[in-house]
Amino acid sequence: MRRTLLLLILLAGSLAAGAVRTDSLTLEIGRRIDSVRNGYAQFLERSQLGLSVYDLTADTAVYACGSRQHLRPASTQKLFTAVCALSLLGGDYQYTTTLLALPADTLRADTLASAPPPANHWHGSLAVRGGMDPQFGRQDLQTFVSAVRGLGADTLDGDLILDLSMKDGLRLGWGWCWDDDDRPLTPLTYQGRDDFARAFTDALAAAGIVLAGQVRESLSPVKGHTLSQTRVSIDRILQRMMKRSDNQYAESLFYQMGPSRQKVAQRMLSVLRSAGVDMEGNEVADGSGLSLYNYTTPASLVALLRHAYRTPPLYRHLQPALPLAGYDGTLSKRMTGGPACRNVMAKTGTLTGVSTLAGYALAANGHMLAFAIMNQGISSSGEAHRFQDAVCQALCRPLVCTPAADLPDPAQDPLPLPDESEEQLTAPL
Repeated sequence: MRRTLLLLILLAGSLAAGAVRTDSLTLEIGRRIDSVRNGYAQFLERSQLGLSVYDLTADTAVYACGSRQHLRPASTQKLFTAVCALSLLGGDYQYTTTLLALPADTLRADTLASAPPPANHWHGSLAVRGGMDPQFGRQDLQTFVSAVRGLGADTLDGDLILDLSMKDGLRLGWGWCWDDDDRPLTPLTYQGRDDFARAFTDALAAAGIVLAGQVRESLSPVKGHTLSQTRVSIDRILQRMMKRSDNQYAESLFYQMGPSRQKVAQRMLSVLRSAGVDMEGNEVADGSGLSLYNYTTPASLVALLRHAYRTPPLYRHLQPALPLAGYDGTLSKRMTGGPACRNVMAKTGTLTGVSTLAGYALAANGHMLAFAIMNQGISSSGEAHRFQDAVCQALCRPLVCTPAADLPDPAQDPLPLPDESEEQLTAPL
């Protein structure tokens, strides 16, 4: 009995010690972030800051500053798009663009001939059902041309029908600026441009195939025969969307979830609320973060990252797509040294006056942290990058439980930062 009581006392003591240690580590990270903020006091006085850090391993909040402020996410909006698309579509989802051969009775009346067509004519139409694949390019087009040549004709008596029904007819996003140099939102593109019809008809002509009919937009009949189909995995889309922050790829994924912005936003909000992400007052305006109407909070971003981390089918697709500090994507020239190098996986975001960073950081004690840093009202994205990088270095630096007076000052520690040109800093990420 005495031995059992002693074991219980020792166990209670060890648990208490563990709790104290966890609290001490949390406090140390908090002191380090405060020290970084002090080192950037002048920058932060002139702008807004929203910051949230959560220890996923210990399942506890670590730090919060303005974490409930509604701020513009810029390209960290792509995190919401990625997680919701993976939740609704699944990690095995594939984009498809389909070429259909339509029988003669689908032709318009003015294209019908009273006499049987010559042997080298094919009396029917072609239809292409767009899947909003941003990667559709030369090789895909040649695959379609080869399928048409398989019909054994050098003249097509019918039309080329472009089926753009997977989304509404709006070609620009809600809240996009008139001077944004971005690609139109259409289900059929060639090499990322709204140029599919010309490219396809030119490729047919180069192969010696004449299109006698017209190019027109319409729904493709259900009874059409599939000649060819291209497929692209969601992982290939995520890689470029996240690592290179490609807005067109993000919008293409956004519209895989529904035909209009309103319907997609409703579905995303439903997924996020079911996942426990507080979306009160948040606005989903597009999939890329290009819109000035997007609003979210650091707390919402961290809750999203927490949900993804705890859901293996989501995390195993999201994590490899995130830029790795000092190694690739939009973080290849940031945090190229120090403890944050290759220990931070995060999505960048840049708009005029806005700089954001949100993702995961591996602390030196092996704990995985989720964080979101949102700077708004800034005049220099370079200064915002340096502040964000300093916070990440503080999160990843070895944690030693020492008295507060003996702790190193992160603001005084050398943080290796890239020498970036102004052109690089102003590029939309």
